[in-house]
Amino acid sequence: MSVARPGGTGGVSARIVALLTLAAFINYIDRGNLATAGPLIRDEFGLSNTQLGLLLSAFFWSYVPGQLPAGWLAERLDARRLLAAGLAVWALATALTGLAGGFLTLLVVRVMLGAGESVMYPASFKILACEALEGQRGRANGLLAAGLSFGSAFGTLLGGLLMAWLGWRTVFVLFGGASLLWLWPWLRTAQPVAAPPEMTGEEGPSTLVILQRRELWGSCLGHFCEAYAFYLVLSWLPLYLVKVRGFSVAEMAPLGAGVYALFGVGSVVTGWLSDRSLASGMSVNRVRKTAFLIGFAGVAACMSACAFAGSLGSLLAMAGCGISLGIVMTALYATVQSLAGPAATGRWMGVQNFVGNLAGIIAPVVTGVVVDRTGTFSIGFLIAAGFALVGMIAYGLIVARIEPIDWRMAEPARWVPATPPPG
Repeated sequence: MSVARPGGTGGVSARIVALLTLAAFINYIDRGNLATAGPLIRDEFGLSNTQLGLLLSAFFWSYVPGQLPAGWLAERLDARRLLAAGLAVWALATALTGLAGGFLTLLVVRVMLGAGESVMYPASFKILACEALEGQRGRANGLLAAGLSFGSAFGTLLGGLLMAWLGWRTVFVLFGGASLLWLWPWLRTAQPVAAPPEMTGEEGPSTLVILQRRELWGSCLGHFCEAYAFYLVLSWLPLYLVKVRGFSVAEMAPLGAGVYALFGVGSVVTGWLSDRSLASGMSVNRVRKTAFLIGFAGVAACMSACAFAGSLGSLLAMAGCGISLGIVMTALYATVQSLAGPAATGRWMGVQNFVGNLAGIIAPVVTGVVVDRTGTFSIGFLIAAGFALVGMIAYGLIVARIEPIDWRMAEPARWVPATPPPG
């Protein structure tokens, strides 16, 4: 297993954080473009809301199970090169989407996209867990979360406008080709990281030991609850604004982008405030749990408001939901790295992202079925609000404390002292 001592070289470099942020930006442009094109694709192929929901969820049919092998590979291979290989696959899948001839072809390329993107977070978290200091994690993970939200904003705004002008097929081909450009600076930067002297063996704590941790399962539940609201917004916001609120595709694009941009602002501000709070002497546990409490409460309140408010009120509630999701996401990312540490972050995130992203399969389909049967999004929004309250409980009570786990106490046979005893 290749890991580096956290902070051994003064912490993670700004170049690595910037490129990881850019990868997350690209990741969510390519992931979210189908939702942006949803109204156009549905009309062209004559799809029902349920069929569109299946297409939106198909990404997760490979993305979710792919988290487990991706986490395993991130612990054993160069995580930086693993990320590069995944990006190449998902960029190709994005371009091929523009050539799809119907529902079945779209289904296949969405599954391919999910397989490529499955390495993104196990690999990225492994890199940050190995190289970032605890006092850097707020900003680093805030930027990573901002990358995905600004990617969604950019894809919705520019993608929506370009689709209205050039058609959705051309946009997918262009964006897929542009994604490949990231590989050049990344491969020039990638360097294998060295093992810390206090660890021996190839695996660190065993997977069984990781699976026995209460903190893991509390984090998994909390991640699922956050992801349910996030994927409801990511999957259905464009169609909601066009079909329910009456905006054109061109009008929808800046509105949807604004929600994602506020998500990014919430992420960056939360990361900065978190690091400042840690520097002032607050504990990691208090900083992260405060963010979870505020963020999940905001998601629950705003999703509930979306269920009952009028046009203006629902737009304001969506904006508040974007900010709240950014707060939760930054705390969630940093918490994984704090709890698991460099010895276990790859596999921990593989398991957590597997469970959390089941919401990506469930939320689009459940919402589509609810809309088809009731003719309204209200019940879908209330379901997401309920999950947000459960997420608050998961991180507040099930995860007793957010602090580094001492894996030597959990599995001492796999660890040895940094220096041999005298004599």
